[in-house]
Amino acid sequence: MADDPIPALDNLTPLQYANTPTPDKLAKAGVLGNAITIPHGMHAGSDTAILSIIGLDPKKYFAGRAPLEAAATGISLAPGDVAMRCNMLAVEDGDINFEDKKIISHSAGAIEGNESDELVIDLFNTSGFKEAADEAGVKIYPGNSFRHIAVQKSPDNNDFSLTAPHDHLNDVLGKHLPKGGKNAQAIKTLIIKSNEILNKHPINEKRRSEGKLPGNCIWFWAEGTAIKLPGFTERYGKKGSVISAVPLCQGIGVLSGLEKIIVAGATGELYTNYEGKVKAAIESVNRNDFTLLHIEAPDECTHNGDLKGKIQAIEWIDSRILAPLLNELDEAGTEFRLLFLSDHRTLTLTRGHDSGPVPFILYDSRFNKKTKLNYTEADAAGTGITIQGTELMDLLFEGNENI
Repeated sequence: MADDPIPALDNLTPLQYANTPTPDKLAKAGVLGNAITIPHGMHAGSDTAILSIIGLDPKKYFAGRAPLEAAATGISLAPGDVAMRCNMLAVEDGDINFEDKKIISHSAGAIEGNESDELVIDLFNTSGFKEAADEAGVKIYPGNSFRHIAVQKSPDNNDFSLTAPHDHLNDVLGKHLPKGGKNAQAIKTLIIKSNEILNKHPINEKRRSEGKLPGNCIWFWAEGTAIKLPGFTERYGKKGSVISAVPLCQGIGVLSGLEKIIVAGATGELYTNYEGKVKAAIESVNRNDFTLLHIEAPDECTHNGDLKGKIQAIEWIDSRILAPLLNELDEAGTEFRLLFLSDHRTLTLTRGHDSGPVPFILYDSRFNKKTKLNYTEADAAGTGITIQGTELMDLLFEGNENI
């Protein structure tokens, strides 16, 4: 949700522009401040941010995003195996040298899961590509969205670096292809071959005819090896669950010992099952000490250049998530503490992530601070309260008396 001021919104941020009565009410009653969820010198993303938020220092525990996502789907990594995220991309059409084509969409226009799965399965079974993937030791695990996981079996040398596609939208591919030695070349070859094969796939021809972006290229990134995370219950004495449509968030939860709750119809996009997530959260609250509820829509809308969608996502998080959730808890007479925040900034002007501080609210149903503040980046900065993301869980469980 968090962003910078935008000229098209009269230099307001989407949070300032959107109608958000519920977060504003909580900000007035609770503690508002800024959290630094991205440690200095680390890349900005939900992987590092969510690790921080649940109390794990990314500088110690981050070893790549893909292994976290692999854990969410039960993919077991043997020692030496490398997991990679494999996005279905839309890259520029036309008779252009591959390296001169631009990345149009990191999600192939939010491609439907069944089409994305069929494309990637067909690709890995196509003669020419199949042999190249087998030689590189790369196996694909379809993800029923634009997000797939690839596992490379104990590469002889892990001499490559990969780049996140959502950080380079509308940039030419050649700048961001895998870099390194022999293994980098093998991965690069798979990417180039994927475009040659997928460009004319019947699914993509149909998508173009319907005015949709094609899924005409795969992209490997977020490489890493297996990691073990400390248990949430062991650290905080609390049992809990994670509710998210995003494998990364699910994986961090699973590796931390949180129960993974899957909500039917949850997509990670603007149009998702908000009501189902609220129902799942209430059920979790009734039997757990802690519930992590994650909504991806503002981030995806920003990457897609959809400012109207981002504002709508923020307003729906208010009206379709936060307001009914609080109403259920209030009607049940439940005393609770709530931490509400954006895990990181995603900037409308760049369509990429940013490592700046994010506003948070720490609310306790038993107290009312009675301030005049709203849930915005500017009001949070004005409080003078700035804490490290890794401190948030301690504040949530111990209270807000000290800030």
